[in-house]
Amino acid sequence: MGVALLCFAHGANDVANAVGPLAAIVSTFSADQIEAKVDIPFWVMLIGAGGLALGLLLFGPKLINTVGEKITKLNAPRAYCVALASAITVLIATTLGLPVSSTHIAIGGIFGVGFLREALENPNKRRLMPGHRINETADEAFANLQSKLKRKLVRRRFVLSIAAAWVITVPASAALSAALFSTLRLL
Repeated sequence: MGVALLCFAHGANDVANAVGPLAAIVSTFSADQIEAKVDIPFWVMLIGAGGLALGLLLFGPKLINTVGEKITKLNAPRAYCVALASAITVLIATTLGLPVSSTHIAIGGIFGVGFLREALENPNKRRLMPGHRINETADEAFANLQSKLKRKLVRRRFVLSIAAAWVITVPASAALSAALFSTLRLL
C-alpha cells in the first residue's frame, strides 16, 4: 500500500512539476495576457509523460541502483517506511501547492532510516572507542576501531554528493534559464 500511495503522490506532484512550465509557455503564446490558471492541452500532457518515461528509461536504472542499494541496506520494512513517509510528505507538499521533488524526499527518507539504524544498532558509541577498556592492547584497540568504522550503515560519500547536488541544482538551473532567455530574446 505504501508503494501505491508513493506512486500516486509521485504522479500528483512530479508530473505537474514537469508539465507546468510547458503549459505556461504554451499559454503565453496562445493568449494575449498571462492568466493565473490555464487549460492544459492533451498534447502537452503527452509530451510531459513521454519526457518522464524517457528520463526514467535512460537514467532510472542507475538512480534506482544508487538509491536502493548503495546508500544503505534496505529490507522490506525499511523500504515500506521510506515509501510511506515519502508519500505522506509529497502529498502534504502537493496539497499546499509546494513544488517539491519526490526523489529528494525519498532519498531523505532513506538517509533517515539508515541513520536510525546506526543509532539503534550502536546506541552507546563511546564503549566502542579504543582505550576505554582497562588493559586494552594496541591490537584490541585497532580491532575495536575497525569494528566501529564498519558500523557506519550509511555511506557518507553519498550524503555529501547528494547534498551538494541539491544545493547546486537550483542556482545552476536559474543561471541556465536566464542565459537561455537572454539568448532567445536577442533572436
